[in-house]
Amino acid sequence: MAQLPNVTRQVKSTEVIVRFCLRMVILVIFAAFGSVGFDRSLTALLWMSTILSAVLATLEHEQPLAAVLNHWDETMAYAALCCLVSGFDRAVPV
Repeated sequence: MAQLPNVTRQVKSTEVIVRFCLRMVILVIFAAFGSVGFDRSLTALLWMSTILSAVLATLEHEQPLAAVLNHWDETMAYAALCCLVSGFDRAVPV
């Protein structure tokens, strides 16, 4: 019975990773069809996903530094990717 919570944590974290990957695929597909360019579209979509994940984490009363992955971890991943992509947006063309 001692390993049951550990299995539950792994399942929850796996669900979050799968959810994040699926959402990233959807965001990349939508950004590919954006009229303002892929990088600007992806930056905007990642920013909106960051806000949405933070709102969902707040509504579900999730802890920011919990032992399992949750919406707060997704929020940080989306924010980091948003910063990374926006850095590419300002790159000087050669």
